[in-house]
Amino acid sequence: MEKTRLLGKTPAELKEIALAAGLPGFTGKQIAQWIYGRRVRTIEEMTNISKAGRERLSEAYEVGVALPLDKAESSDGTCKYLFPVNGDPGNAVEAVMIPDGDRHTLCVSSQAGCKMGCKFCMTGRQGFHGSLSAADILSQFFGIDEAASLTNTVFMGMGEPLDNWEEVKRAIEVLTADWGFAWSPKRITLSTIGVLPNLKRFLDECKCHLAVSLHDPFPEERLALMPVEKAYPIGEVIDLLRQYDFTGQRRVSFEYTMFAGHNDTARHADALLRLVRGLECRVNLIRFHRIPDFPYGTSSQSAMEAFRDRLTRGGVTATIRASRGEDIFAACGLLAGQHNHA
Repeated sequence: MEKTRLLGKTPAELKEIALAAGLPGFTGKQIAQWIYGRRVRTIEEMTNISKAGRERLSEAYEVGVALPLDKAESSDGTCKYLFPVNGDPGNAVEAVMIPDGDRHTLCVSSQAGCKMGCKFCMTGRQGFHGSLSAADILSQFFGIDEAASLTNTVFMGMGEPLDNWEEVKRAIEVLTADWGFAWSPKRITLSTIGVLPNLKRFLDECKCHLAVSLHDPFPEERLALMPVEKAYPIGEVIDLLRQYDFTGQRRVSFEYTMFAGHNDTARHADALLRLVRGLECRVNLIRFHRIPDFPYGTSSQSAMEAFRDRLTRGGVTATIRASRGEDIFAACGLLAGQHNHA
């Protein structure tokens, strides 16, 4: 019999499980402390629960932390991990740990593959193979070697987080709740291409930072790169963002992958300035990493710097994001859920 995973459940849900197993209600809080506070991986390790109680729980439940199938380390210290989805090694996702001094950021996946079909993304090229459960999302935090030293996370791995909002929201609750990791929402950034209905839910229900994948300010050009432009135009996404306050604790940024001669011109910079004018935001310029069967090339450093400077002169803060982990295919747009060793 397949067991139900406890990872991702709240203390209230764990209380109901405990009661159903004939255990006191307070056992739910104990289980939460063992899983999220002490990071145990088996029910047997929960030693302040009676042996008989642990045995009853183990009949139908398991902690459910999925361990990585593979690991690759970049020359710059970035580490990429391959995780099974719901215990199936044939359906896998990647998580990337990015070190930067005392800061250790986990780039986490929320889906196996992606429905969105962005032309320049290896994840989008592989199609959609299912959404991750909260347990599978959280396993990426528990299963890596650097689990104890993580300081931040970005939902920028495989998949569109807002296409799996309920499970992503559950994972974020564990990360931010006092009974969970007790992280500030300021340590978490969610990246989206702009799935409008759930974007509004995210903005209303969550205080984490937001990053919007923009990549081209002209609708017809963006549509050629990103089919989502037809359903959720970037202009409508920004109209929604204008209804919220980003002058305080929560920030919004725009991700802009640069393609030589296609979206890195002064015309594009000026259109981008018009698009985001008056919105408190930052633009992150991303170096494109070439992928097979995609015709666009990588913008030169001088073109990226000129684009950045034009945005800055126009009143929008812009930075060129450092590329990390390219040698192990861990950089932006390269995650494909593949084993590193044949």
